Amino acid sequence: MPFNGEKQCVGEDQPSDSDSSRFSESMASLSDYECSRQSFTSDSSSKSSSPTSTSPPRVVTFDEVMAATRNLSNLTLAHEIAVNENFQLKQEALPENSLAGRVKHIVHQAFWDVLDSELNADPPEFEHAIKLFEEIREILLSFLTPGGNRLRNQICEVLDTDLIRQQAEHSAVDIQGLANYVISTMGKLCAPVRDNDIRELKATGNIVEVLRQIFHVLDLMKMDMANFTIMSLRPHLQRQLVEYERTKFQEILEETPRKAKVAGAS
Repeated sequence: MPFNGEKQCVGEDQPSDSDSSRFSESMASLSDYECSRQSFTSDSSSKSSSPTSTSPPRVVTFDEVMAATRNLSNLTLAHEIAVNENFQLKQEALPENSLAGRVKHIVHQAFWDVLDSELNADPPEFEHAIKLFEEIREILLSFLTPGGNRLRNQICEVLDTDLIRQQAEHSAVDIQGLANYVISTMGKLCAPVRDNDIRELKATGNIVEVLRQIFHVLDLMKMDMANFTIMSLRPHLQRQLVEYERTKFQEILEETPRKAKVAGAS
């Protein structure tokens, strides 16, 4: 999506100190496990000079490190979802006075300024706006359930980018009308908590600002959908948690990089 105003973060309003502590303790345990293995290998090597008493060190790859990290993160996340009924995905804006926040604002503003100049040119340029509607169409379709064929067909028909381009070539495209249709469709698909956002979209007069805010509200709707999915899956995950954690922990043990192997008894 072009230039989202916010980024996603996992957890409640902020990751709790307990979450960070559990993660740190898990990583420390893995680190201690590695140190103990290496210490044991070192002791074994010092007691025997036989070439067959030790195996050569195995090269640790970046993929192995990332695989172990991903498994640990997934295990922590699954446990948090299952045991914390208040767990939600939320969006967190970058601090405005931060370097990243300022850069993001400048770049985003430049994009929308260019779009504004294109739509107000004589004759207007519609290509960037058409690409935005193409992306909006795909996002709207992603919200539909398998049985929503009627609305799916309507969205594809109204937001047919090939047809919109043909209309643009003859100066017959109605950008505001397309935006109004998008807002109306969003109102049908959004959670009740977004009703006020939809009303504000309808009251916005500037077409560029309308498009900008459409993407912002779509981001919120995607977050709502993700949290609804988490809520729906939580009972199932709670039933399967013990077996899942056992399986993932075994994968972590198998994928944790080993810099040395302990030789078998000679």
